[in-house]
Amino acid sequence: MGTIRIEACPVCGSRAISKQLSAKDYTVSQQSFEIWECGACTLRFTQDIPDLSSVGDFYQSNAYISHTDTREGIINKLYHFVRKRTLQKKLRLVETATGVQKGQLLDIGAGTGAFLHTAQLNRWQVTGLEPDAATRQRAADLYKLNLQNTDALPGLAAASFDAITLWHVLEHVHELHHTIEQIKTLLKKQGRIFIAVPNYTSYDAAAYQQYWAAYDVPRHLYHFSPAAMEQLLKLHGLKLLQIRPMWYDSFYISMLSEQYKNGKNNLVKAVWTGLCSNLTALFNHRRCSSVIYIIGK
Repeated sequence: MGTIRIEACPVCGSRAISKQLSAKDYTVSQQSFEIWECGACTLRFTQDIPDLSSVGDFYQSNAYISHTDTREGIINKLYHFVRKRTLQKKLRLVETATGVQKGQLLDIGAGTGAFLHTAQLNRWQVTGLEPDAATRQRAADLYKLNLQNTDALPGLAAASFDAITLWHVLEHVHELHHTIEQIKTLLKKQGRIFIAVPNYTSYDAAAYQQYWAAYDVPRHLYHFSPAAMEQLLKLHGLKLLQIRPMWYDSFYISMLSEQYKNGKNNLVKAVWTGLCSNLTALFNHRRCSSVIYIIGK
């Protein structure tokens, strides 16, 4: 397996980086990976990550829900129950923030296409990118969506999209700065970018530490704080307009984290931790387990 040793912060380039903890890949390899933090911008990142030619092996699991849509087990059943109710809310957020209905939408890391399908039913013109061939086929089978590989990104027309969405995707991207710059180019002048990522400064992240499921090493290359995200956007001349909470994520992540920590489900404790996390973030969305960053030029 080829690996990449990171010597400077992937966001700000600072060399003031240090190890914070080690986390285990519970989904595929059972390997442990170090998580480091930048003392300048507060980004955390996975150290010694698999390179592009190797990382695909870490997605090959029936448990990886964004690729398989598996409904096995209570946690995945609850995930689908919640997702069905949040797809329309995501679309309404896009329409409110852009002031556009039936516009041009690009979804990067589209998975099996559930969000794009929802947008298409609401008469948006949709384009979807997904790196995994089997997942693209799954989107075609489920929703008759013709997703493209993510290497099609540079070939899309500049200033052509009202909305560009990355739902839990940016933390997976090897070429972080290059991707942000490409997205900026594709956005219309008054368009909006929506980036959803886990937030390691949340209550549930502190409660579970190395067992926090949203570290999801080594698939998650970066672990963003709001400060690190703001720094990344600033470096590319983008403006953070709003931070919106993803309230359900704290419960889903806590359920997985309980399983990782104790080897079994503890629904009551997971719900309590998720609730405490949301209460902590109620008046400060920068503390939510996962957040949506709404971004403009």
